[in-house]
Amino acid sequence: MNIQYKWLLIILAFGFIACESDDDTPEMEEVVITSGEADFSKFVSIGNSLTAGFTDGALFIAAQENSLPNIMSQQFALAGGGDFLQPLMNDNIGGALLGGTPILNPRFFFNGSGPALLDAVPTTEITAALSGSFNNMGIPGAKSFHLVAPGYGNVAGLTTMPATANPYFVRIASDPAATVLGDAMAQSPTFFSLWIGNNDVLGYALSGGDGSDPITDDAIFTQVYNTLVTTLTSGGAKGVAFNIPDVTAIAHFTTVPHNPLDPLDEDNPTFGMLVPTLNVQFAGLNQVFTALGVPERAIVFATDENSPVVIKDESLTDLSAQITGALQMAGVDAGTAAVTGFLYGQARPANENDLLVLPSSAIIGQVNTTAVMTLMGLGLSQEQAGQLAVNGVTFPLEDKWVLIPSEQQEIATATATFNGVIDAAVQQAGLAFVDANALLDQVSAGGIQFDEFLMQGNLVFGGLFSLDGVHPTARGYAFLANSAASAINTTYGSNLPLVKAVDYPLFYSAMLQ
Repeated sequence: MNIQYKWLLIILAFGFIACESDDDTPEMEEVVITSGEADFSKFVSIGNSLTAGFTDGALFIAAQENSLPNIMSQQFALAGGGDFLQPLMNDNIGGALLGGTPILNPRFFFNGSGPALLDAVPTTEITAALSGSFNNMGIPGAKSFHLVAPGYGNVAGLTTMPATANPYFVRIASDPAATVLGDAMAQSPTFFSLWIGNNDVLGYALSGGDGSDPITDDAIFTQVYNTLVTTLTSGGAKGVAFNIPDVTAIAHFTTVPHNPLDPLDEDNPTFGMLVPTLNVQFAGLNQVFTALGVPERAIVFATDENSPVVIKDESLTDLSAQITGALQMAGVDAGTAAVTGFLYGQARPANENDLLVLPSSAIIGQVNTTAVMTLMGLGLSQEQAGQLAVNGVTFPLEDKWVLIPSEQQEIATATATFNGVIDAAVQQAGLAFVDANALLDQVSAGGIQFDEFLMQGNLVFGGLFSLDGVHPTARGYAFLANSAASAINTTYGSNLPLVKAVDYPLFYSAMLQ
């Protein structure tokens, strides 16, 4: 028998069986979506940029339409949820103006090789305040205590030093003395989402732990977070809360390697050509490091493989005076010895335990103009100063560009403490809970499955992080919305459906304006 014909008979036979059994097969019952013990009729979401829909370094209409709470509201709408109003920006450019002057940058787009800033002027004017109330009370940049701070929406606070207001809240605050929490509660929410605390550690991390944006005090965070939960549930509302992920695991800190200096880079051959000269120049300093018992600080660049950048590690003993003295004893003139001690007293090569912030990629190997002026002030000529002011090569990368291990430990300790506070408050109030920290751990360990896609943490093509390396893509927000829906279903007995990954993009076109 012809094999193809044989299989055709079998297929037809199954077809007849199916036809014969059609009358006996009961029709599929329509699934009724219910809210369980929850009431989604008035959903208000409160938080920071992760709530607002921030992505690709900005807030813009398309991203807001794919924000985490907006996706959740569409799931809630199937179970009695009402309208969900968002304070939409004016365009898909991102960024904003204050009195006609740009104060917030446009969004990034993918230019074929990496993130690039959109070449367009924002049209959203901060002083053109929006009227009415909004269900999405996500305020980009907000820390926990900002949500209860009167005046956080006062436009006058944008020009103080430091600023006491937030431009995004200025647009929507009910009055200059309003609080984010107060405006949220004025809507009498029946259900809420709360995701706050990320910026309480992220600000410190983004600044390289240089102290310009300190981690929030434990006692302040505890008091504020408990106030938020107590207030939000005071009218009987139920809700879902998210904890704080390990911010050092996001693409912003894992994209730039510790050893990006490539001597074989044909597109930028300058470094490779200078390696022999650099090694000669550093030879005397390296002898001093060895004599002082710290040979691990020696700076040597490879000729055949990538080398680590040179960084300033403020946790190291400052050997400036010892270096200066040792070089003078070796016959180096006093001025050169003093400059060498000044530059390399706390310098060392970066290693795999150091995390370089994403923006460092744009300045490594570039002349630091501020450093040039400083070195000229120490008596060097402009040419000499320029040679000693190359970021990460002759001029150690400043604290703001690198998270050293001790700073990473500070972040880990604070994150664990804050998450303990969140966990206790969530359990006390009986809220649904999304363990964002554990989810990011899975992503870091190799990825997490979302339908047919593997969501990974690498920049651009990983699927989870947008082009700013901090905030999720639209697909990432959809994944989080499903995580929230699953937690809500478990806690409150609802049966919210899950959204599909394919319905949410990874990139927004540069043409979308």
